[in-house]
Amino acid sequence: MKLARSPLLNDRLPPWRARLLLGLLLAGSAALVGRTFYLQGINKEFLIGKGESRYERVIEMPATRGRILDRHGDVLAMSTPVKSVWAIPEDAKLTPAQTRALAKLLESDPREVTRKLAAARDFIYLKRQIAPDTAAQIANLKLPGVHFQNEYRRYYPAGEVTAHMLGFTGAEDVGQEGIELALERQLAGKAGSRRVIKDRRGQIVEDVESIHAPQEGQDVVLALDAKLQYLAFSKLKQAVAEHKAKAGGIVVLDAKSGEVLALANLPTYNPNNRTRLSGAQLRNRAFTDTFEPGSTFKPFTVALALEKGNVRIDTPIQTAPGKLTIGTATISDAHVHGVLTVAQVIQKSSNIGTAKMALNLPSEDMWNNFDKLGFGQPLKLGFPGEASGRLRPWKHWRPIEQATMSYGHGISVTLIQLARAYQAFARDGDLLPLSLSRVEAPPAVGQRVLSAQTAREMRAMLELAVQPGGTAPKAQVPGYRIGGKTGTAMKLDGGVYTHKYVSAFVGFAPASDPRLIVAVMIDEPSAGKYYGGEVAAPVFATVMGSALRTLGVPPDDAPKPLQMANLAPVKEEM
Repeated sequence: MKLARSPLLNDRLPPWRARLLLGLLLAGSAALVGRTFYLQGINKEFLIGKGESRYERVIEMPATRGRILDRHGDVLAMSTPVKSVWAIPEDAKLTPAQTRALAKLLESDPREVTRKLAAARDFIYLKRQIAPDTAAQIANLKLPGVHFQNEYRRYYPAGEVTAHMLGFTGAEDVGQEGIELALERQLAGKAGSRRVIKDRRGQIVEDVESIHAPQEGQDVVLALDAKLQYLAFSKLKQAVAEHKAKAGGIVVLDAKSGEVLALANLPTYNPNNRTRLSGAQLRNRAFTDTFEPGSTFKPFTVALALEKGNVRIDTPIQTAPGKLTIGTATISDAHVHGVLTVAQVIQKSSNIGTAKMALNLPSEDMWNNFDKLGFGQPLKLGFPGEASGRLRPWKHWRPIEQATMSYGHGISVTLIQLARAYQAFARDGDLLPLSLSRVEAPPAVGQRVLSAQTAREMRAMLELAVQPGGTAPKAQVPGYRIGGKTGTAMKLDGGVYTHKYVSAFVGFAPASDPRLIVAVMIDEPSAGKYYGGEVAAPVFATVMGSALRTLGVPPDDAPKPLQMANLAPVKEEM
């Protein structure tokens, strides 16, 4: 061929080109060897990290949330192990029969399961917090792309009885309401972590090591007494149903320590069923709802008048003709009483008698007294939505406002504030901070708001209110001396008083040395009765009597048979 005889084939390449090519090949090989040595010998972490990232994972190890116990160690809230079902949609190729079987165990619709598995995502929850036995049944189906995750779910043995006190946790086991939220730091603990090896389907094939051990949450011991809580809740529920009321609340305090022994509200909810928790049922009304206290507020005004020396317990006050005009407004009593002593003003619950004492007091002194008692400010116990109530600055009070405020109108309070303020009478004039947790060593003395003499005189007057001729004989407890005060207040709607009422009673026992304070509020009773002495006082009597006997408090009065027919209360003023 002509190509084979081409003279170009006879030309030889220069020797330096072969040497250059050889040198380049040797240099490239040396670079590759050096790079290999560097990556595998010196900087091996890089390749190890790249490899591990394809199969190694760090998983979270949830910490067990601390238990909530009552003062005697009974469990009120605990965490139980559960499973969450999740899937990798790309791998979860289920047949229609498998989808139906899965949906049945998840208590879901097959179309909903199909919709979730069709999502363009790498990870999706099919259902959170299912029972371990249900998870085992799903695992037995051996469904591709369907996996499980260990979690904890909160369980409340008492259900609705302790709902507003304890609150509840969300899907991530974080406190949402009540004690669960207020004491979140103590209860929560800290999650740990472990390094594991997973295959491409997300299943763990080897447990490598523990990185951080989980720190379990602390148990919390409450002041709550489970027996008293059930008693208070059941009697409140009975009263709300009997009087066809909109709502109700009850608080039981230990006067010696400031501990909250029981607290219940209606309507309530079951914290073990979190699917429909919203609206009015969630409100801890003892903390969040304010109302005009009505006549339950009169003792604070009378106490200040005694403290200032303006009156004595037997000072006569003219309340006739049953009306008192202040400026362009007129206040009145339901009955014309004529001349009443200061003690009888409390016993008969006279608006006019209380207003006359208030108008002889400087408004600034009244405001300071109410402020020291805790009105107009939240108690700061950590409950979400805790209300402060309404106590207007004294500089803006008009005489008529000063008069009406003296008997509980134009001021708003929460039930827990009102119960705490009655400590001033039960504890010889001082106030303790309230405690949701059990108190091992209560302080001997609290904040002084009244003299011991004034507090004792008020106790004697409040005892008269529950005797025949007073507004609350139905608050009597056989064997114990009782002191307390009724309240019946019209509700405001758009700034106008309506014919809807809040009925209340706050009292203490035994009056000789008070141990317990019980406050009861019934909102909008609509079965015909609405006076506090008829609606709230009987609840107080039942709860107080049972609580005193449960705690072993010795009686301080000779038992007398109660003749209910003769216990018709005097109707209090509104």
